[in-house]
Amino acid sequence: MKIAVNKWRNFSGKVFDVPITTLIENAIIKERKAGHRLKIYVGSDSQAYKTHVAYGTVIVILREGKGGFMFIKNEKGTTKIGIKERMLREVNLSVETAYNICDLLEKYNIQLEVHADINTDSKFKSNVALKEAMGYILGMGFAFKAKPYAFASSSCADSIV
Repeated sequence: MKIAVNKWRNFSGKVFDVPITTLIENAIIKERKAGHRLKIYVGSDSQAYKTHVAYGTVIVILREGKGGFMFIKNEKGTTKIGIKERMLREVNLSVETAYNICDLLEKYNIQLEVHADINTDSKFKSNVALKEAMGYILGMGFAFKAKPYAFASSSCADSIV
């Protein structure tokens, strides 16, 4: 499957040419009409390759007790960067996405969490960015989760990079 870079798509590969706010609002309206209570999670992950770094960002919409679905966006970094910078780039992608939809979620009174693919155990390389990532996410006013509780980044976004 060819991946559309910098456009939002669903897990099946359907690419959307409308703003993410429109996609999220339409999903909220549809799911609420069906009687579902929702919670939204944003997370990003990356994978370093020899020639570039691939990034994936997801918005996961969970229906309380009824499963969920996600919107996906991929990006490509042209240069190889260190682990700390890469982790903070992931966090920045998530915070930008969360910021773009936060007014909409406030309007519909839906909880939002930003997940970071950063390990809380200092034995892991990603831990070097934990303090900065947590400060950035919390400083922007979002709820924060790191591994092992950050499923949006460590499972969902991980599956698309």
